[in-house]
Amino acid sequence: MDQNQIQNQRAAAAAATTPRAYQLHPARTALIDLFNLYLGRNSRQNSEEVIRENPNKLQKRVTALNRDLPPPNEQFLFDFEQLQSQFPDQEQLRAVTESVLIALVVQCCNHSPRAEFVLFALRSLCNIGYVIWDSFLPSLLSSVSSAEISAGQGANATSSTSLSQVGMMPSSSIVSNSSNFQPASPLSSIHGIGSPVQTATDSPLQSAITLSPVKSSDISFNGQQTVQRANTLLRDNAISCLRQMSCKIILIALESNLKPVTHADIFSHMLNWLVYWDQRKQVIDDSEPSNVWKSDRFLNEWLHSCLDVIWLLVEEVKCRVPFYELLRSGLQFIDNIPDDEALFTLILEIHRRRDMVAMHMQMLDQHLHCPSFGTHRFMSQAYPSATGENARYSPITYPSVLGEPLHGEDLATSIQRGSLDWERALRCLRHALRSNPSPEWWRRVLIVAPCYKHHVQQPPTPGAVFSSEMICEAAIDRTMELLKLTNSETHCWQEWLIFSDVFFFLMKSGGIDFLDFVDKLASRVMKGDHQILRNNHVTWLLAQIIRIELVTNALNTDPKKVETTRKILSFHKEEKTSEPNNVNPQSILLDFISSSQTLRIWSINTSFREHLNHEQLQKGKQIDEWWKQYTKGERVMDYMNLDDRSIGMFWVLSHTMAQPACEAVMNWLASAGVTELLPGSSVQSNERIMAMRECCPLPMSLLSGLSINLCLKLAYQIEESLFLGQVIPSIAMVETYVRLLLIHPHSLFRSHFTALTQRSPSILSKSGVSLLLLEILNYRLIPLYRYHGKSKALMQDVTKLVSMLKGKRGDHRVFRLAENLSLNLIFSLRDFFMIKRELKGPSEFTETLNRVAVISLAITIKTRGVAEVEHLLFLPSLLDQIMATCQHTWSEKTLRYFPPLVRDILMGRIDKIDKRGHAIQAWQQVETTVINQCTQLLSPAADPSYVMTYINHSFPQHRQYLCAGAWTLMHGHPENINSVNLARVLREFSPEEVTSNIYTMVDVLLHHIHTELQHGHLLQLSLIDRPELQQRIKFFNVNRGPPEHWLYAGSFKRIDLQKALGSHLSWKERSPPFFDDIAARLLPIILLIIYRLIENDITDTAEKVIALFNPFLAYYPLRFTFVRDILAYFYGHLPNKLVLRILGILDLPKIPFSESFPLHIRSSNPVVCPPQDYFATLLLSLVNYVIPPLTSKSKSGSTADVSSNALHGAHNKTSATSQSGATNSSEGQKAFYQNQDPGTYTQLVLETAVIELLSLPITPTQIVSSLLQVVVHVQPTLIQSSNGLQGTSSSVGQGSVLPTSPSGGSTDSLGTNRSTPSASGINAANFVSRSGYTCQQLSCLLIQACGLLLAQLPTEFHAQLYLEASRIIKDCWWLTDGKNSQKELDTAVGYTLLDPTCAAQDNTSTAIGNIVALLHSFFSNLPQEWLEGTPAIIKHLKPVTSVAMLRITFRIMGPLLPRLAAARPLFGKTLALLLNGISDVFGKNSQPSTPNEASGVADLIDFLYHLILYEGQGGPVQTNSKPKLDTLATCGKLMEILRSDIQHLLCHLWIDPNTSIYAATHPKLVQNPSQQ
Repeated sequence: MDQNQIQNQRAAAAAATTPRAYQLHPARTALIDLFNLYLGRNSRQNSEEVIRENPNKLQKRVTALNRDLPPPNEQFLFDFEQLQSQFPDQEQLRAVTESVLIALVVQCCNHSPRAEFVLFALRSLCNIGYVIWDSFLPSLLSSVSSAEISAGQGANATSSTSLSQVGMMPSSSIVSNSSNFQPASPLSSIHGIGSPVQTATDSPLQSAITLSPVKSSDISFNGQQTVQRANTLLRDNAISCLRQMSCKIILIALESNLKPVTHADIFSHMLNWLVYWDQRKQVIDDSEPSNVWKSDRFLNEWLHSCLDVIWLLVEEVKCRVPFYELLRSGLQFIDNIPDDEALFTLILEIHRRRDMVAMHMQMLDQHLHCPSFGTHRFMSQAYPSATGENARYSPITYPSVLGEPLHGEDLATSIQRGSLDWERALRCLRHALRSNPSPEWWRRVLIVAPCYKHHVQQPPTPGAVFSSEMICEAAIDRTMELLKLTNSETHCWQEWLIFSDVFFFLMKSGGIDFLDFVDKLASRVMKGDHQILRNNHVTWLLAQIIRIELVTNALNTDPKKVETTRKILSFHKEEKTSEPNNVNPQSILLDFISSSQTLRIWSINTSFREHLNHEQLQKGKQIDEWWKQYTKGERVMDYMNLDDRSIGMFWVLSHTMAQPACEAVMNWLASAGVTELLPGSSVQSNERIMAMRECCPLPMSLLSGLSINLCLKLAYQIEESLFLGQVIPSIAMVETYVRLLLIHPHSLFRSHFTALTQRSPSILSKSGVSLLLLEILNYRLIPLYRYHGKSKALMQDVTKLVSMLKGKRGDHRVFRLAENLSLNLIFSLRDFFMIKRELKGPSEFTETLNRVAVISLAITIKTRGVAEVEHLLFLPSLLDQIMATCQHTWSEKTLRYFPPLVRDILMGRIDKIDKRGHAIQAWQQVETTVINQCTQLLSPAADPSYVMTYINHSFPQHRQYLCAGAWTLMHGHPENINSVNLARVLREFSPEEVTSNIYTMVDVLLHHIHTELQHGHLLQLSLIDRPELQQRIKFFNVNRGPPEHWLYAGSFKRIDLQKALGSHLSWKERSPPFFDDIAARLLPIILLIIYRLIENDITDTAEKVIALFNPFLAYYPLRFTFVRDILAYFYGHLPNKLVLRILGILDLPKIPFSESFPLHIRSSNPVVCPPQDYFATLLLSLVNYVIPPLTSKSKSGSTADVSSNALHGAHNKTSATSQSGATNSSEGQKAFYQNQDPGTYTQLVLETAVIELLSLPITPTQIVSSLLQVVVHVQPTLIQSSNGLQGTSSSVGQGSVLPTSPSGGSTDSLGTNRSTPSASGINAANFVSRSGYTCQQLSCLLIQACGLLLAQLPTEFHAQLYLEASRIIKDCWWLTDGKNSQKELDTAVGYTLLDPTCAAQDNTSTAIGNIVALLHSFFSNLPQEWLEGTPAIIKHLKPVTSVAMLRITFRIMGPLLPRLAAARPLFGKTLALLLNGISDVFGKNSQPSTPNEASGVADLIDFLYHLILYEGQGGPVQTNSKPKLDTLATCGKLMEILRSDIQHLLCHLWIDPNTSIYAATHPKLVQNPSQQ
């Protein structure tokens, strides 16, 4: 390419950047001539002549004075004004002038005299208004970017052919990359980088490069590569000069008042240049250090100027751009920071202030916040991206660099082993493996191991935060922990069984890489204690999963299969049975399990035989011989009379030969034969129904040791017999099936409606199958479905069935059973639910379910709150959906107990016509006709033929009052009517018509009662205590067996259909019942009656009802939840006598109440509050059994060696349990079937603590005050108990560095005054030793436990917490001491607000620090709805009279605000309170005790900017985040009362685009300025 072509290319590039109107404007030539005159250039000189000369000549022409001197600069303005007078259109002339000036900046940037004149000309023209900075600077910066791009592209085009030509630059990535840079800021410039600009250059940056003052002697020409480097150096130096001059111009412009949008544009470009300062080809090799200075000199000059611009933009005096924009710019994270002190200083300041913002975002002791699995929901600070019912919350979140919570699969895989985040994740996982949470939780958090993702294509799991490596390590830790417990002679077989179920689930789900697990476990055993492997528990654990397909495939495809096999076999240990008389099933199983595993490995790959132990193969033959000898070919065993050895051998058989074992069990269940069921008297059918005779179900003790593989096979086979067989199964078979599901809740659970329809699409159309399935679900598996989080899905499946049947005549039995199941499911839900996922159309519920749904929602919201923002938004639509088909009007007495959220919605939509009043009016109109019809139909001597006449010819509006007419004719005596005819008619009605009849009858009945009372008649009417009902319930109690059906070892008795269900439901039915009974269906109804009695203030009757039905209520599977909820729902309205009766519903010996709790609730003086020791012990039980245990690394550096405090859960504190009052805690980890309600033992302990506090006959103020006193004094009390008061006082002095700082180690710092506090009433002699922790660790965990506990209590306690916490903070002596200087107060606040874990290390915890940590723990466990009350604490802390109190306020509320960002009104309310707090200190009329400077709260200002942008984004701040306009408007109104020095720091949070960069660049304001 010749030089003419190159010049043409430059001209084309220049023309492309200049509007054609300006290129052709007549003033353009005159302006260029004028400027050339003053620049000392010949305007007719062609740039080609310059380029044709070599660099040496070029250098001489630049420096030699071979032409006439230009006129003096002072004359320039006069000459320009002369030229100006020649053109009438001054605006166009101004634009052309700016265009020419921009071109001159590009051309003259590296010629110092000419550059100085251009700067002079800019100043002069600006002074007369001919350069407007707000239009000039964006165009200039855009032109600079375009020029850099043009230079890079031109060099790229010529580099391949003209590398030897001086001035021809090869391509470089720096210019292209910089032009595409998008700064991590919302300040997107109006004039985007690289966009077309308005310039009038005749020569682009290329010509400036040729004028670069670099001598040829400075460059060594050693071939083509060196020439290329030289060209790149010239190009980079020219760019540096251009940037340097641009910065000088900007610095001049910043002396004027520029618009915010211009500041934003400048800031964006400066960040661009700094972030990509090094993204260009290296000019100098490491072997040429002599040339480095030449490049660095130009770099340092423009870089320092750029930094000067940025400092001017963010300086606090004018705050042109908030410093916060630097915090999210990403500047501090550039990969290659130049060795420059000025830039390093800026980056250091960014890091410092960013850390401060992150601190405000994070809770105190953030690393301790982990799910406790003590509640049914798993809260997180992260706001979900998905909405609706399928939203997945992460169990834990990791704070980002600005503190906002982050989670996700990509983040989880980036967590490094050994980091704090890794340890926090493992702490959560270890606790999960001990506390056995729901499988639904595991599904939410699991990330499929990478080795399995090739086979199973799965998208990233939302909310997942645990990598397979984390789960693998946690599983190994749990294995080692159980081995240690086993070796310590602690009986922990139950723990092994529970762990194997979870381990099987995790392995089958792909959450653990099998080969990785084996390798790491073998390594752990080899590197750790070699004596830890003393038994075959590990071999048994691996034998449970060896048949999983993923495991089998891994073994077959493993390139190191031989080595892996050896590692598996290395876990084998020969069991030595010491005493033949002391043989138990577990020892037999562990003795033979290695043989079972050996045979399995051999079956997978016969090539492994040479690596197998032949002795174990011989043991396999012993198993086969035992089986043949024991069964003698009959394959039937008497499982009820097996000795321990036989049980153990059968367990071994289940691992070795699962199919024969499965057949043997099935044969046992069918061994009693079959019998024919005789039809009832009302059934006329020739069809024969055959049913299995009853036998004993397999006991839990036998089923628990069977291999999971056999249990899967057995469950499948039993399902075949239950739902697809031709013979009605026995109750024993059903019970065995249920027990299998309860023993292995993780491995065997299936959604029955889905699973059965997949096996046979029409299976549920069979009446017998539907009845059996509904009975199993209703009377056996509701707690299991709730445990799995599948209650909502099951409810939707069942309500579809209800919707189909409610209008179908005669099909009452299935309908009522399905309705009763739906009723129980609704009561089992303790979270928001939807009737229809789309929330469209009326409810498909029946009238009963509609009413119960409203009651259940009210109970849930009042006792547990609403967890998610979306649910708060959906609630009005949900209630409208229910009430659209509901015929009920809620009474005032009922509504007064409803939570305000529900009550306000219902009262807002109550119809003008009362539904109940309307029903009574309709009844009165047809009463005469209905009574006449009922007299003919229901009189004792009525003609039976009239039944069909009534059914066929009566009007619907009359039929709906049949039951009301029957009740009228009864006159209180059922024998007065013909119940046979009534039953015949009702059977011909549809279920929906029967329901309507009953509710109409109730309305008429209540109206009659009201009328009688008005006439002064007293009525004694109670259907509950009628003899018929009592006899029915007594019959149920006698024949049903124990409430804990899974423990019953005898044979179940099948009840006659008519006796169980009555004639109405059993009419033409032939399918026998299994568990269904009309009495059992009354259980949820009785609970509703208790609620209604208390609502109507009839507490004496409610007490009598509970006493009457107490043995019967033991069969309700969710009675623990009922007790907890009714105490919370009516808290403050229940007499103590009724509270005691409600507590009596529980199986008290199995509930871990505190030892002293019965004394306190039966106290003769209920006004006296229990001692502090009671509350401290209550919190200690939560620390021991609910809060995730702390762990520490072993000496080898592995995190698997769990410290003594991590083993605190079940076994190492047997002696402590009696002291803490947990009566059954020493039993160790419990299986799910032992804790079906509430689900896990951790939930049981936490909810028991809640029940205790709700039952105490004292006020919430006393309870909250007592708990807070424990927290405030927790550390000195514990230290005193461990070391004595003398040692405590000497451990920490009143340091000379912080004379006014509150030292927790001293006796005068933790109290609300300067007097010495007592030991808070805690008998702490052995308090620390009972926990297994050090006193420092325990003090922090007690704070976490207290916050968790308070978050479970009703909102009455929350209000007292905010009041008491604010009182303790305000009463701290050093805050109220007016002698302290501001500096001393700030130092004290920083010292006070340390994490309690940090303060505990040197025994310096403080009252304020502990209270703030408590509040943060409390906040993190609150549901979204209950956050509405959190602003109260700010109100209680007002007036804020010092910066110290202001900082405490921000520290309390800061971490909460990200969760509030989704709740706009609450966020705005809280933000307004914080701003008001600032106005208390920095307001125009404020009078603080000490003078305050605005610069002292710069971190709070940064935090406010972050919050507002966080709220605008609705989550973590992104590069395009914008604040919401209404938030800016609110801030603007509130900031009008601030002092000017603080006001200008917040000026960008206004809606005025002339003040705020956010308003100036906001898309809505730019497009619609009227919104300003």
